[in-house]
Amino acid sequence: MSASDTRIRVLLADDHTLVRRGVRLILDGEDDLTVVAEAGDGAEAIARARDTGADLAVLDIAMPRMTGLQAARELSRRMPELRILILTMYDSEQYFFEALKAGASGYVLKSVADRDLVEACRAAVRDEPFVYPGAERALVRSYLDRLHRGDSLPARAVTDREEEILKLVAEGHTSKEIGELLFISAKTVERHRANLLQKLGMRDRLELTRYAIRAGLIEP
Repeated sequence: MSASDTRIRVLLADDHTLVRRGVRLILDGEDDLTVVAEAGDGAEAIARARDTGADLAVLDIAMPRMTGLQAARELSRRMPELRILILTMYDSEQYFFEALKAGASGYVLKSVADRDLVEACRAAVRDEPFVYPGAERALVRSYLDRLHRGDSLPARAVTDREEEILKLVAEGHTSKEIGELLFISAKTVERHRANLLQKLGMRDRLELTRYAIRAGLIEP
C-alpha cells in the first residue's frame, strides 16, 4: 500500500454477480477497505491478483474452471505476500482445514458476511487467523475428540492435479479440452482420470461428478 492510499486493496472472486455486488457494498463502505478487482472464477482471480497488486483476495470455494481452494494454493505459491480469505456457504470442518492448508488466513460464511467479513479482512492483513465464531467451539471439540481416539486429521483423497482434472471432467470437458486448459496431453488426462476412478472406487464420469459435487468442486 502506498503512502497516499493506506486502504486495503481487495480482490473479490465469486461466480455469482449478485453476491459480488453485495460483498463489494460491504467492503467499499469501510474507510480502510476498497475492492480493486472482481473475478468470476479461480483462474481469473489469479490473473487479476497479479495485475492489480491486491493486498487481500476474498475467494468463494465453488467456482467454475478453478475453485477457490485451488486458486488459494496457486496464489500462495506465486504471491506469498498476498493474504487470502475463503468466503463460502459451506459450514464444513473439512473445508476449513483445506482452506488453511491452501494458505488462507480465514474462513467466513456468506450467511454472516455482513457481520464477520470486515473484521476478517482486517485480521488477515494483520496476519492473524480468523474463524467464524460459531465454528470455534465445534472445531476445538472435534479436534480434541480425534486426539482422544488417537485419530489423525483427514488426508486429502486426491492430489492437486487430480483435483483439477476431476473438476473439469465433472464440468463436462473432454480430455482434449482439459489437456488444452492444463497444457498437458489428452493421453495424460486419460491416465489421470483412470487413476481417479481406481483411487476413488468409481466406474464412470457420473460417479466422478457426484463426488465432485460432494467435495464442493462444482455446484449441483
